[in-house]
Amino acid sequence: MLNQFSSPVVATTGSTDPAAPLVVLLHGRGSHEREILSLADHLPAGPAYAAVQAPIAEGGGYAWFANRGIGRPVAESLRATMDWFTGWLDEVAPAGRPVVLVGFSGGAAFAGGLLLDDPARYAGAAILYGTLPFDAGVPTTPGRLTGMPVFVAQGEHDTVIPRELLDRTWTYLRGESGASTVARRDPVGHGIAAPALTALADWLRERLG
Repeated sequence: MLNQFSSPVVATTGSTDPAAPLVVLLHGRGSHEREILSLADHLPAGPAYAAVQAPIAEGGGYAWFANRGIGRPVAESLRATMDWFTGWLDEVAPAGRPVVLVGFSGGAAFAGGLLLDDPARYAGAAILYGTLPFDAGVPTTPGRLTGMPVFVAQGEHDTVIPRELLDRTWTYLRGESGASTVARRDPVGHGIAAPALTALADWLRERLG
């Protein structure tokens, strides 16, 4: 684990069985782990849920990477925080324990980076109201996520994440990535629509039994 960041601050709920599937909740920029942990109240019982605090202090909360523009991570920063995160993950979820990433906004970009960097490590990912980290040092080649279960939700009226990045994410995940993608757009802005949350719960239930 890299020494430039402190040990992860993690909030947990759900199963305490160390073999239970692990759903990792990744908050948005400027938020914190306790805020996104509340999502677990609306998600299936059975898995363990862990919300991790991002390692970079920002705006009264925390961020997953330095930005060169909204939704555009600095590659070196993303690499450093992904390595920090996977150091923690390898301790709590050794090989064989299913791990699903659920990221919102900046956490969606971070989840996407982790998934693209090492697809074999994960059992699926939900990219909520955010973009994949294009042009940030992780592969976005055709077939990179072949067969990978991915859930993507976007707001038709989202004015926080640049529309070009939302559209590029939508197109890549439903097409050339090769992922097995469930995708929905709802008439909301940059916030989780109730029907999308219900669909996410159903998707997780199917993935994790």
